[in-house]
Amino acid sequence: MPATPTIIGVLLGLGTQMYSNALRKLPYMRHPWEHVLGMGLGAVFVNQLVKWDEKLKEDLDKMLERAKQANERRYFGQSVSMAHQCT
Repeated sequence: MPATPTIIGVLLGLGTQMYSNALRKLPYMRHPWEHVLGMGLGAVFVNQLVKWDEKLKEDLDKMLERAKQANERRYFGQSVSMAHQCT
């Protein structure tokens, strides 16, 4: 699983650098070190994006659980207190 985001990031970085050279009408492999740098940055970017997405899902699950508990306290807590007031 971790290899997929890395490969996608490497291809993104390489494609971005080659596209940049093509737009400027330069040879595709003008400075190979720029391609290596772009591939590294792309891999780091996509891996961080995947980590951020996983953290976001965990935080959302926690928030939804807290909201569910708050709603249960609000509605079920009122019915119990209303029953005590009626008797």
